[in-house]
Amino acid sequence: MIRNARADDVNAIAALHVRARATYYEGRVPEETYAGDLALARAREAWSRAVARTAPEGEVLCAERDGEVTGVAAFRNADGETTLTQLHVDPDHWRRGTGAALHEACLDAWRRAGIEQVRLEVYGHNLRAQAFYAAHGWESEPPSGRTGSHLTLRLRVPPVSGE
Repeated sequence: MIRNARADDVNAIAALHVRARATYYEGRVPEETYAGDLALARAREAWSRAVARTAPEGEVLCAERDGEVTGVAAFRNADGETTLTQLHVDPDHWRRGTGAALHEACLDAWRRAGIEQVRLEVYGHNLRAQAFYAAHGWESEPPSGRTGSHLTLRLRVPPVSGE
C-alpha cells in the first residue's frame, strides 16, 4: 500500500533511509556521512521537515507492507521546479515492485498537480538506481549537468495511458 507519510513514520523512514544509503555509499564516502547515530539523527531531522511540508511544497509517500514502512519517496516544489529528492526501498524489500509503486504514486501526484517535468540527482556510483530511473523514462542531462558526484536526470511526466 502507498500512502502519505505521517509524523509517526519518521523514525522508520529515517532508519530505512540510512540502511538504503549504506548500500551505495559504503566504501565510497566516509562512513560517518551515511551511517551511525549522527547520520540517523540528521536523517530524522530532515525527514521530520519533509513530512511536515504542506502539499503545494511537496509530498512524502510511504510504501507499507504488513504495517512496516518498506519504501519512501519525497518530492519538493520550489522556485518553479519539482525535484524528486528521495526514493528509497528497504534493501530487504528490493525486487518486489515497491520502488515502481512509489514511482507510479509520484507520477499520479505530479499529474494531478499539472507538473510536466521533474528532476532528480542520483549518486554517480549508484548504478542500481540509475538503471531503475532509466527503465522509468528518466534521461540524463548532458555531462555539464553533473553536480559533484551526482548526475542530474529529468523526466517529462507522461500522460495517463490511453490519453
